[in-house]
Amino acid sequence: MTTAVHSAGLGRFGEFGGRYVPEALVAALEELDEFRTKAMVDPAFIGELTQLHRTYTGRPSILTAVPRFAEHCGGAQVVLKREDLNHTGSHKINNVLGQALLTRRMGKTRVIAETGAGQHGVATATAAALLGLECVVYMGKVDTERQALNVARMRLLGATVVPVEHGSQTLKDAVNEAFRDWVANVDHTHYVLGTVTGPYPFPEMVRDFHRIIGVEARAQMLDEYGRLPDAICACVGGGSNAMGIFHRFIDDAGVRLVGLEGGGEGVHSGRHASRFSGQAEPGVLHGAYTYVLQDEDGQTVESHSVSAGLDYPSVGPEHAFLRDSGRAEYYPVTDDEAMEAFRLLCRTEGIIPAIESAHALAGAMKIGRELGPSGMVLVNLSGRGDKDVHTAASWFGLLDDEATTPPGDAPRPADDEAATGGGESQT
Repeated sequence: MTTAVHSAGLGRFGEFGGRYVPEALVAALEELDEFRTKAMVDPAFIGELTQLHRTYTGRPSILTAVPRFAEHCGGAQVVLKREDLNHTGSHKINNVLGQALLTRRMGKTRVIAETGAGQHGVATATAAALLGLECVVYMGKVDTERQALNVARMRLLGATVVPVEHGSQTLKDAVNEAFRDWVANVDHTHYVLGTVTGPYPFPEMVRDFHRIIGVEARAQMLDEYGRLPDAICACVGGGSNAMGIFHRFIDDAGVRLVGLEGGGEGVHSGRHASRFSGQAEPGVLHGAYTYVLQDEDGQTVESHSVSAGLDYPSVGPEHAFLRDSGRAEYYPVTDDEAMEAFRLLCRTEGIIPAIESAHALAGAMKIGRELGPSGMVLVNLSGRGDKDVHTAASWFGLLDDEATTPPGDAPRPADDEAATGGGESQT
């Protein structure tokens, strides 16, 4: 491939993308497209966003080599792009700051957002506090319970968190509720959509605000290692962090782009969030035509992942294009594999990753074994794991009050040895 992915028609990536929304939102989307198009070539807007990234977000994020973790990756060299070190603890702040500045330019005073793992909600609440905007965040009730720390953080920052108690009570239902709010309050409200899906112009706009990840990483790889990686691994729910790091490398044909989806309890179990496993078909969800987990009647089916941020039945349309064009590869990672990679990075490198990011780490272990000792894998560590400590501690049976933890989840000395010593992990 010699040219970057581009839209053929309004917001199209090949056949995917587009704009499928109620009439009430068309004017707001056209207004957003007009403002973001002008802003992205306005030195004043770019200058303010760049200044915020440098003095508020903490960019550029660094690269970290992880040689002890790499011992479990077939000897391949593994390097992390540390988006977990950004202010608010994830890549999400890149996109949110851009959209918050656009909200102010459009003269709107209120922002709404959806969130699964809470990272996008925390980032939106943070930007709203910084710019003096009212903020409401919709979150599935199930996710408010497994991400209670991030709910508290959003409320401390002044946001109203609305638990969504219908459907599966996860990210899909939070998105539905956010769209309903936007339709009712579009005159003074901007919907800060958190990933690279939804109606045009969201997939392009969110990608462009996250593109800084790949721009930095490519320059840092050449400067610090004198070469590009053989593969880039990133987790994919909606796909914002993956698209952010992938996009600058699309023209580098020698770099494999590898997306890792939530494989849950296995793609044949029916409890997973893997859209590219052969069980999803193209359809429309949340304003975009893309791959959607659906039944034979075209109804969206529930997804499952141990990671709240990957528990989503659809995927960004540009990922659908990259997959069908063969430029990017997508593989499922089961809950067990992700949690093993989570523990391995903790024990070998002193870094606690988000469970979402642990899926990318598990992918790096597989790809590293394919590449062997001469290979190099770049992993986008999209978030830190403080929000997931309770989930992980319960998973591994590390809480004093977890006497009822299933025996299979209890820490095992043999596993501890495998995680800290040499030899291959069973992941």
